[in-house]
Amino acid sequence: MSEALKLALLYSTLAAITIPLGGFLARIERFQNQWLEQELKHSVIAYGAGVLLAAVALVLVPEGQKSLSTVWVAVAVLSGGLMFMVADIILSRQGGSTAQLLAMLLDFMPEAMALGASLALGSESGLLLALLMALQNLPEGFNAYREMIAVRPGQCRKILIFFILLVPIGPFSAWVGFVWLSEMEMALGFIMLWATGGILYLTFQDIAPQVRLDKDWWPPMAAVAGFLTGLLGQQILVHG
Repeated sequence: MSEALKLALLYSTLAAITIPLGGFLARIERFQNQWLEQELKHSVIAYGAGVLLAAVALVLVPEGQKSLSTVWVAVAVLSGGLMFMVADIILSRQGGSTAQLLAMLLDFMPEAMALGASLALGSESGLLLALLMALQNLPEGFNAYREMIAVRPGQCRKILIFFILLVPIGPFSAWVGFVWLSEMEMALGFIMLWATGGILYLTFQDIAPQVRLDKDWWPPMAAVAGFLTGLLGQQILVHG
């Protein structure tokens, strides 16, 4: 196994560990002040939504569109949005809600693939990309746990075990990117833009509506902070 592949697996695993870590943090006992509990919940949801949009605007779209024509860009984004619209309809009819979990995986998997592909091509930005992925997964894991426990009360242990079982998705995606997609730029680009369509649908259909609190403007500002996190990371990545 090459050193570059070892780094890809290590970085992607460290980034994936923050998924169950976010779930563990979400288990902290509720604050005695109900207003603070609601403020925290909505602010973390908003921050996670902002980071998702940052991933779309600064990683998935710029990287994905490099190797695709305008027509294929449109096909990829629309097909991703439509597929997750269908999934959302099916889940809603079954009484389930996993928008945060789906958005987290849609964000993380193609980024891990891109991480593996970039390290295979000799890029030196792998550690920074892994740190950004970890920062995204932490609030998204927090939000996904809260969302799932709301419809599955009393199953906190099972949900956390499920989150732990998601960790191998990181190194597996990085391995796929390293071994297969580093030489298949069009396929990697399509996957990124397909994920973009799904993320945008889930954000505006299921995640963003949960942000707002009556007469409270801080949760939307948390979305701005989340986007700014990605923006600053991209600035560091480009300009050093």
